[in-house]
Amino acid sequence: MPEAGVPSEDPILEIPQSELEWLLNSLLETHNELAAVVKDAGVLKGRELAKVTEDHTRTVRAEKSLIGKMHLVAAYTRQHLNRIRDFLKGRRAGEGGKVVQVVSKIAARAIQLIEHVRVLGSSQSKTVSLDSSQARILIAGKEGEKPSRRDTIRAMRRAEKLCPALECNHKPGDGRQTMRLTGLVRDLLDCDIWQRSGMTV
Repeated sequence: MPEAGVPSEDPILEIPQSELEWLLNSLLETHNELAAVVKDAGVLKGRELAKVTEDHTRTVRAEKSLIGKMHLVAAYTRQHLNRIRDFLKGRRAGEGGKVVQVVSKIAARAIQLIEHVRVLGSSQSKTVSLDSSQARILIAGKEGEKPSRRDTIRAMRRAEKLCPALECNHKPGDGRQTMRLTGLVRDLLDCDIWQRSGMTV
């Protein structure tokens, strides 16, 4: 029998709850990634973003329906997109119409790591590597304080995405499972793709 309030010609689908939960988690991950961009780009200050995030979390948890939760997360994601858009408009207006490309802190750190690995590669013949401890020291030298191990590894993984010649994996035989970036020196020339695309820090 058709459900109350649902037109008879409107098809009804039966979807497993596990698939809806997977979709909700995917939407939440996208929302959280955008929140990180909002923070790294300085769109919202720490306390302001924390309050917004707390309000979002409380409202989503209070909603009982999975579909309702997904609608809320989608709406909050659009709010973050609107904040980023308005922020970029303000930056362009403040610089006389010059287009400013904002790069998140993680991406900026990744670019620093790529440049450092390329410099290392210029003095080596075959392979080059940089572990997470060395990466933290390098970033600390640029920013004045060491990033967390988690943020360092995030930057290393982003470097792997930006530069296909690099691979981010655990050190072989290391019980502490230290992460490191490795690459062939001859392939590192491909790492200037982001520069040719006009990407700036």
